[in-house]
Amino acid sequence: MAIIAQLSDIHLAAGRDGRVDDGSGPVRALRAAVSSLLSLPARPDAVVLTGDLADGGRPAEYERLHALLSPLPMAVFPMPGNHDDRDEMRRVFNDHPAVAASGLTPQAPVQYAVDVAGVRLVCCDTTVDGHPHGHMSRERLAWLDETLSAAPDTPTVVATHHPPFPIGIRFIDEMRFVDPAGFASVISKHPQVVRVISGHVHRGAVGSLAGIVSTTCPSTYRQLFLDLTQPGRAAVTGEPAGFAIHLVENDGTATTHFVPTGNYRPLMDVE
Repeated sequence: MAIIAQLSDIHLAAGRDGRVDDGSGPVRALRAAVSSLLSLPARPDAVVLTGDLADGGRPAEYERLHALLSPLPMAVFPMPGNHDDRDEMRRVFNDHPAVAASGLTPQAPVQYAVDVAGVRLVCCDTTVDGHPHGHMSRERLAWLDETLSAAPDTPTVVATHHPPFPIGIRFIDEMRFVDPAGFASVISKHPQVVRVISGHVHRGAVGSLAGIVSTTCPSTYRQLFLDLTQPGRAAVTGEPAGFAIHLVENDGTATTHFVPTGNYRPLMDVE
């Protein structure tokens, strides 16, 4: 069994002086998330970061992020969101060959596949330069199809920043994954895909794509207000920050848990 942790929408932000304040909310929140991960009885085999890692795509934001994640003993796999700068992220996280190899040209998509305890994690780049919405071009879809075809018998988790299903929150759906049909058509060809996981929403949500369970992840920082009315209010709430844990068995069985940040201890044993 592979245990994959998902952290998302961290939004580390540098100030006018170009530095990230260690007392800022995003920094404190990320430290709490890392501590929570390390307190789990079964530690994850890997951590995937599903975008919006930095708030402004500045070098100092990625450098501080890399340092704050350094206590994690497992591999950490970053991917960009609409707030990120691909080249700055790749420069700082070049300690993993798959991430470094994805940058053959400036601002090339950050997309790669890695093995995690017998399960394949395929990280896609859905970002569109200068825009908040998501999209995968023909070239990116061709890469995904070829990558999935290379390991048809290995249970696979596909990760994106933008979720390929509607959320119901108006302003998030306005920044949606545009035209997810092409993405769905590729996924539907590969039955080894057992889960599609995304960020962007700052909430845990469950949907489906091509018959595959698809989930979004809580933010390690702030959660969005669940207003399903139209036009709805764009706001953040005081709900706990969190992350997701994905369990994938070798037979392809997959389970997702949404975990609030905090070092929780058992109150009592139950039978």
